[in-house]
Amino acid sequence: MFNGLSNKEVEESRAKNGTNQLTEIPPDPLWKKILEGFKDPMIMILCAALVIQVVLFFMGQAEWFEPVGILVAIMIANGVAAVSENKQEGKAAALKHEEEAKEMCKVMREGVLTELHVNDVVVGDIVYLQAGDKIPADGLICKGTIKVDQSALNGETEEAEKTAREGEEDYNIKDLLNPYYIYRGTVVCGGEGYLRVMTVGDKTMFGELALEVQEDTRETPLQVKLGKLAKQISTFGYIGAVAIIIGVIAKALISGETASYSTWVDWVKLFINAITVAVTIIVCAVPEGLPMLTSILLSFQSMRMAKDNVLVRKINGLETAGSLSILFSDKTGTITEGRLSVVELVTGDLTHFNSPDSMDSALKRDLIVGIGLNNSAAASEGNVIGGNSTDRALMQYLLNAKLTDEISKEEAKNFSPFDSTKKCSSVTVSEGSGSMTYIKGAPERLLERCTQYVDAQGNVMPITDKAALFGYIDEQAAKSMRLLGVAKREGDSDEGDLILVCLLCIRDNVRKEAADAIKEVQNAGIQVVMVTGDRKETAVAIAREAGLLTKPDEVALTSGEMAEKTDDELKALLPNLRVVSRALPTDKSRLVRVAQELNLVVGMTGDGVNDSPALKKADVGFAMGSGTEVAKEAGDITILDDNFSSIEKAILYGRTMFKSIRKFLIFQLTVNVAAVLTCFIGPLFGEPTMLTVIQLLLVNLAMDTLAAIAFGGEPALKEFMKEKPIPRDASIVSRNMLIEVIISALYITAVCLAIRFVPAFADIFGGVDRTYLTSAVFATFMMAITFNGFNARTEHVNVFENIGRNKSFLIVMGVIFALQFVFVMIGGKALSVEPLNALTWAICLGLAFVVIPLDIIRKLFMNKKA
Repeated sequence: MFNGLSNKEVEESRAKNGTNQLTEIPPDPLWKKILEGFKDPMIMILCAALVIQVVLFFMGQAEWFEPVGILVAIMIANGVAAVSENKQEGKAAALKHEEEAKEMCKVMREGVLTELHVNDVVVGDIVYLQAGDKIPADGLICKGTIKVDQSALNGETEEAEKTAREGEEDYNIKDLLNPYYIYRGTVVCGGEGYLRVMTVGDKTMFGELALEVQEDTRETPLQVKLGKLAKQISTFGYIGAVAIIIGVIAKALISGETASYSTWVDWVKLFINAITVAVTIIVCAVPEGLPMLTSILLSFQSMRMAKDNVLVRKINGLETAGSLSILFSDKTGTITEGRLSVVELVTGDLTHFNSPDSMDSALKRDLIVGIGLNNSAAASEGNVIGGNSTDRALMQYLLNAKLTDEISKEEAKNFSPFDSTKKCSSVTVSEGSGSMTYIKGAPERLLERCTQYVDAQGNVMPITDKAALFGYIDEQAAKSMRLLGVAKREGDSDEGDLILVCLLCIRDNVRKEAADAIKEVQNAGIQVVMVTGDRKETAVAIAREAGLLTKPDEVALTSGEMAEKTDDELKALLPNLRVVSRALPTDKSRLVRVAQELNLVVGMTGDGVNDSPALKKADVGFAMGSGTEVAKEAGDITILDDNFSSIEKAILYGRTMFKSIRKFLIFQLTVNVAAVLTCFIGPLFGEPTMLTVIQLLLVNLAMDTLAAIAFGGEPALKEFMKEKPIPRDASIVSRNMLIEVIISALYITAVCLAIRFVPAFADIFGGVDRTYLTSAVFATFMMAITFNGFNARTEHVNVFENIGRNKSFLIVMGVIFALQFVFVMIGGKALSVEPLNALTWAICLGLAFVVIPLDIIRKLFMNKKA
């Protein structure tokens, strides 16, 4: 049976059962991503404005650069995001293909052991497995016994033993802990054996989970908010446009201007004039720079985050991270270190040691032989290689204490690896004229046979209180410790009475920085729930240490307890849920679905194939850098160092981005509202063009493009993590933002109207003409909205707070001041302006600057009210 398949049988099996290659849906090409961008509500409004401007251009009512300007804004906004996302996906795909090319396995074909790529494996193949091999397909062990790390599928570090089935014993393929069946994507940690392949490709458990992650996901919170804003802005623009058309026509009728109309052509010209002004208002009402800003922000922040071990794979994942309201986190490797460590050692009189440094030399010698020589792992060049997870932890303990050089394999007369019947391993060494056998294994088994112990000074003493030692074992087990006993006896046998050397406490420790990061995330109003495959007692102990379980009303459930609850019951319990233990992949997906039905913004961390469906369904999936490629494919963001503190940074950057968008909106909406009001009210007072179309286009292009760069550089401030999450369906424009926009816009409008229509200003300027006054209006408008940028960038009274951390803001605002000076002084007929004298500039500058103290008064009043 171990000759394997013939070449003919291989082809027949492949034709009948399919290949072992996993189906992969390729990412959208760049052109498709660009086309998808046109579904953005803001882009759609701009496209509508572009069509109208093109029509007006062909009618001779618009300049060529007006539609071109809008087209450039659309293409930049769409292109930056699409190119950035395409680039990130390219990096991820290159890494994936590089890893896949290395996936080889040893297969019996035609009686010869051959090395093949995993994709060439078929049903019926016999695969030879040994320590370090990744299992290429699902199937049964047909010979030998192996230990398998199944963390890629169940997320847990505990190894499973798999052996050949002797009879017709029943087993459940879906139960990963069954003793006979092994799964693609898991890794052999010890032993050797032969696998008979039963299932390949997409039908394997690994393949089924990989396919599930390729489903579509729902809109991001920012997309929802921007969609709502787009509707509000378009409604505002349309109402404003209709009002202007009615106003212009009404003014012509009331003033008697229509009395001179002799033909229908005059009426058509009136309507075209009214429509032209109306289109100008629509263009003014739309913040063209917003799509561009989000694209620039996403790209800038993605580059920043790469330095903090965070790879943003799907560009929208970043902004969603800032809106998180609940985060389901893996335990192993994210909250904990992901590897076992020795955390405590006690002797038979319960003397505690955290490291071997302070031990007596005799006790230290016993420890080196008892856990170093009696060990399947080895230390080499500062690294631990081979062995199971427990042996690696023991060897790392000695390596940290710089004791591995004292391990001499030549000393061992006989080594017996771990025996599942005896629950121990042993090594015999020469000592004096005789031998000493050291035994390492289950503490309860060893302690029952111990009559003496080695004390802290290395003396052998009688055990007088075994109950205290058993009590210590129970106490540590309740803290999720894995305990191991080390004992010795004279002679070559491991049978008979023993001398206790020590008890070792081993555990997957909570990361030192994880507890602080969890606290920061909780202070940000984000609920953190630990989801693990561990037993409940272990999960609860880890959760308490990590700061997840701190109050009596906080709940820890097992998978079984959660399965007994209806969705409505789970929803009611969810606000107090902190731990889910013995979790199945389906539990994670259910938690995501239930939380999303409550309209929460859901985050999920994971590293295994089992996590992939939940990573895909969550609003933002955080895949671990050391995880499987399927998990990384499903996730939006890859945490390269597997650290919870990096998730905290991702949330902070996401919030910073959202804050920057809001700051830009305050700035841009003030510009738009002030422009609409000025252009609407001016004609009613007799000035048909307060701001010309060309002037408005310059305002829009300068303010949109340059302001996007200015606000894109805003620093990530820790204070953002003290705020509560913004609900998914909340408006992106808050009440305070709206008040700020209205007050500043009304002031700017009032100043512009006063300069144009209040006679005192004309007298101060020196009895100037209409063009001079409209030039002063344009200069004041540009300077006022620039000064308002300082108001928009902070919610605090001090408008210059942290200004030094965003040098691009100062540069951009300086450039805008310089540009508007150039526009006015040399714009001439093209811009319908004429140069202003020094006095006029000073007066306009002073009036424009007043927008800053005016907003400071508003902030003081709002802060006092709050």
